[in-house]
Amino acid sequence: MAKIKKKKGLSSQEIMQIEDAVKSGKGIGGLSVASKLLGKSIGRPAPITKPSIYTVFDPDNDILENMKAVVSSPLWSGNTGSLATYFTSSAQSASSGEYYMNIYSVDPSDDTAQVQFGISYGHYAGSGSKASGGDNAASKAMYSQFRNILLTPNDTKFTMAGSVDSDDVYIISANRARIREKVDPGNWELWLSGSSGVDTTGQTHWKLIDDSGATVDPSVNKGGRVFNIVTGSLSDGTAETETAATSQPNGGLGLFYPDLGIWIISAAQADGSGSFGTDRGITGAENNIEKFYNAFVGSAKFQARREENISSTHYFCRVRNKRYNFSNNPTFFTQSDGSFNNPSFHKDPKTYITTVGMYNDENELLAVAKLSKPLLKSYAREAIIKVKLDF
Repeated sequence: MAKIKKKKGLSSQEIMQIEDAVKSGKGIGGLSVASKLLGKSIGRPAPITKPSIYTVFDPDNDILENMKAVVSSPLWSGNTGSLATYFTSSAQSASSGEYYMNIYSVDPSDDTAQVQFGISYGHYAGSGSKASGGDNAASKAMYSQFRNILLTPNDTKFTMAGSVDSDDVYIISANRARIREKVDPGNWELWLSGSSGVDTTGQTHWKLIDDSGATVDPSVNKGGRVFNIVTGSLSDGTAETETAATSQPNGGLGLFYPDLGIWIISAAQADGSGSFGTDRGITGAENNIEKFYNAFVGSAKFQARREENISSTHYFCRVRNKRYNFSNNPTFFTQSDGSFNNPSFHKDPKTYITTVGMYNDENELLAVAKLSKPLLKSYAREAIIKVKLDF
């Protein structure tokens, strides 16, 4: 073992005591002898003797990372869960109205107006729109566009429950900014009215939901998960199906793609069950998209929620009793001699914590967390403030 050199202020006897303590193998008890003689704390943390502006997080005990949570919130603007009014823009209808129509919840002239969703009509061969367009007929273009988005290359038509192919469909596409990650399956309900104002069962509205609640293993294809659209309603947040997709006469009513926020409704079923009165002519005066829009206006209910996975990091800010008991606020001390303005603070200072600042290693402020109310802090009080950052 290397000899400890004699340092100024240590006697030969003290040096021998240190060497004997180290050789003794008595752990901290033995090292404390050397510690006392050397004037340093060996084997244990040094006590905090000066106040510090910053507190460094202990990654093992103070930070909890990558916490996952599923959050559901209203789909429409203004944190609105259900739409009752629908508006269109005359400018948009004139330019691209034969292809699709954007729907607003307030008049588009309003500064707060935002597109909630778009509607369209598609036919695989181009019927229901002006024939002079040929392969570029508006209805064929829209059918092809959504077929390419949602179906595999070998699928040429949308196939509803019961293996029934749909030559033409009505389409709803939620604004991408609205859905964020996905529309919440089992948490939407749409009312539509037909040309006669009632459906074939005599109901005032054609009420549609999805069958996600009855589907343990949903189909997954190019467009992500897909559920059947069925008749039913939401009662206290629970979906109640009226007629299952497989029991629906003449095939399923449609398909719902929650990951993309797209609804595909069979035009044949819309005519039979919803009394839409689809016009499959080729003159350009069919106005099927306008009929679809009127079906929304006539029923005035589109309830929906969105769903997203939130990743969170939790920071536990531990405020020890001897920390953060002073303030640099000029009212805390007198300007003349630096004594407390409040005499009762002598030997017992008090502060109120209102804000937590999060800094990087260069002491640059990155985030600020505000407490709901000021938190009293003194030598007799400690606190743990949890700061949650969502990503």
